[in-house]
Amino acid sequence: MATLQQLDQTQLQQLLTELTARYEQYRARGLKLDMSRGKPGAGQLDLTNDMLTCLRPEDGFRSEAGIDVRNYGLMDGIPEMKRIFSRLLGVPEENLIVAGNSSLNLMFDYICTAFAKGVCGRTPWSREEKLKFLCPAPGYDRHFAITEYFGFELITVPMTGTGPDMDRVEDLVRDPAVKGIWCVPMYSNPDGITYSDETVRRFAALKPAAPDFRIMWDNAYCVHHLTDTPDRLLNLFEEARARGNEDLVLEFASTSKISFPGAGVAVVAASAANIADIKSRMKVQTIGFDKINMLRHARYFKDADGVLAHMKKQAALLRPHFEIVLQTLERELGPLGIARWHKPNGGYFVSVNLLPGCAKETVRLCREAGVVLTGAGATFPYGRDPQDSNLRIAPTFPPLDELQTAIDLFCICAQIASVKKRLGTL
Repeated sequence: MATLQQLDQTQLQQLLTELTARYEQYRARGLKLDMSRGKPGAGQLDLTNDMLTCLRPEDGFRSEAGIDVRNYGLMDGIPEMKRIFSRLLGVPEENLIVAGNSSLNLMFDYICTAFAKGVCGRTPWSREEKLKFLCPAPGYDRHFAITEYFGFELITVPMTGTGPDMDRVEDLVRDPAVKGIWCVPMYSNPDGITYSDETVRRFAALKPAAPDFRIMWDNAYCVHHLTDTPDRLLNLFEEARARGNEDLVLEFASTSKISFPGAGVAVVAASAANIADIKSRMKVQTIGFDKINMLRHARYFKDADGVLAHMKKQAALLRPHFEIVLQTLERELGPLGIARWHKPNGGYFVSVNLLPGCAKETVRLCREAGVVLTGAGATFPYGRDPQDSNLRIAPTFPPLDELQTAIDLFCICAQIASVKKRLGTL
């Protein structure tokens, strides 16, 4: 098959006519399909339904620490959950705080506190003349939204096949106004890239000009593997500690896509100094997080091996979703040479890069035919993709039949946008 670049004007017009006819057939169906957010599907959620009944009065409600989880106390989390997260993250238990259901809330809270009160006794960020934050892109829109909310200048750092462009990062951190960087280091959102060992080591060796610079290491997908040969991520916490740089790192994770997004357990891992700093305001902020939920998770999974076994069940459910998306992209867009994407070994997304100038039109066409996508530009700071090319596909939530319909339509819309671009009518 000829690529789009090889077609002449007459062939392009004929192809556009054929694609438009196919598109109108889909639009006439009155579809209402959603590939916009990385939500677990119903089958994934059903896997942990027994968690809702695993706490029985006859077994008692005391944690290993002897605390009745129905009452106040144990501000930084029960030891059972610390032990599970310690094994999963490779961080000592004393360097963990187990909290509520949302790691995103922990990240927002950290930025908010640094803004209002400062980091480890330093000048509050709100009193700084200029604030900047590094944003690897394509990246996670909710990360960018946090620092945008507090008035930071968001600086795009290009993503590569091994993680953020570290030459660029190392250059930018020479500016004392740069206070941190957002990272999703394993199966990155949205590209599905795992940072290389070299990238992790360069992060661990950073020498930022700002003494209160922090690496916001959102290890959200650390156990979300899709294959039997998963990616491996070097332990940043250990690498940074070996270089005397452990204060740079704040690592976040949760069980939100392991058990229940609305009722998971979140954790932050950090150096002793950072943990003490976080606890100093936690004692004002809360008397304790939901320990009943922590104990429920600990008794259901039992240990880290229980979590890993559970994630193999999730992988079996999710692999067909990703196969549908990747096989359809290869079949429909690959021969035309109008898109490129990375095949992830885990995580929740497939990131598609269309021809420049085609993403917004593709989203518009999909929306008008009844398929909702994450907005064009959402994976870049301020929602502005300078190439208007990147789109994030979220395969996990729709049932397989709906997903096939949605990705088929997506490919038709991407082809229409690409042909219009070649014809000069877009």
